[in-house]
Amino acid sequence: MRGINAALGFSLGVSLSFVAAFATPFGGAAHAEGNYPSRPIHIVVPYPAGGIVDIVARAVTEQVGRDWKQTVVVEARPGANSNIGTAAVARSEPDGYTWLVTGPAVLVNPDLYKDAGWEVKNFRCVGLAVWNQSVALVHPSMPVKTIGEFVELARKKPGELNFGNPGTGTSIDLTAQKLFEVAHIKLTNIGYKGQPPALIDLITNLMHFEIVSLELVLPHIKAGTVKPLAVFTDKRVAELPDVPTIAEAGFAEAAYVPWYGIYVPSATPDAIVEKINDAINNALQNPDVQRQLSLANIPGKPMPLGELAALMKADHEKLTTVVKTTGMALQ
Repeated sequence: MRGINAALGFSLGVSLSFVAAFATPFGGAAHAEGNYPSRPIHIVVPYPAGGIVDIVARAVTEQVGRDWKQTVVVEARPGANSNIGTAAVARSEPDGYTWLVTGPAVLVNPDLYKDAGWEVKNFRCVGLAVWNQSVALVHPSMPVKTIGEFVELARKKPGELNFGNPGTGTSIDLTAQKLFEVAHIKLTNIGYKGQPPALIDLITNLMHFEIVSLELVLPHIKAGTVKPLAVFTDKRVAELPDVPTIAEAGFAEAAYVPWYGIYVPSATPDAIVEKINDAINNALQNPDVQRQLSLANIPGKPMPLGELAALMKADHEKLTTVVKTTGMALQ
């Protein structure tokens, strides 16, 4: 009997030790999730500082930091059409302390590049549906008044008119390629490193056609140095009441409005993801954040996780189709 009791005691001790050994890590993980965030949040923007994505990142995430009473560090990590910064976040620890703020490139670059460094399934969108409104432009000397007239001109001169492209696979490029596909026109693509240098060449009449982010070009439209033909927005823009939307102009299928989101590695725990989503949605309703986004003509909308996942899926499918149907080359 004593031997049986000793054996049972040994067995029970081993079992309890086994449970304790495995309970500690899980208990630690749960504790870490419960205390989140307990250290600074690192925000990666895979584009140069001062651009639209950087404006969005700082406006929203810094408000999240104030609400959480936690430090938020925004780092611009540009390069390889956003692949460098995006791949770094994909490889980061899925603990909620490294976020990515980016546009459509996160969804389309794996289809554009042979090795972008990540797959779409590596990311989960946790918030910030902010739309980048843009406008189709020509030089004032161009003998057209509408996007329809420009399309007719381009059809008569296939390949003779040029397009200032700020980067393959960028939101502007995708918007333009969709328009060209829908309108059945072919323009000669001239590559630039970003929108500002391309815009300068349009102003100086070296380019025939461009699509430019609204906040960047509004001063030039008001100055009369460029001519707006249509806006890529859901409704007319208050500052340009006489400029029709691309749908009103007769090209509804080309009405693509790029959006920016905040992403974390897909293995990030649900509890942390939900906390991030709540914080971002609260920040988007902050009057100061709304003012900053409105000044840049970048409307924002709080969205629950399910809606963000659906938006991400739909846009991925849409952009993949654009890449295939337009023949955008793999790099």
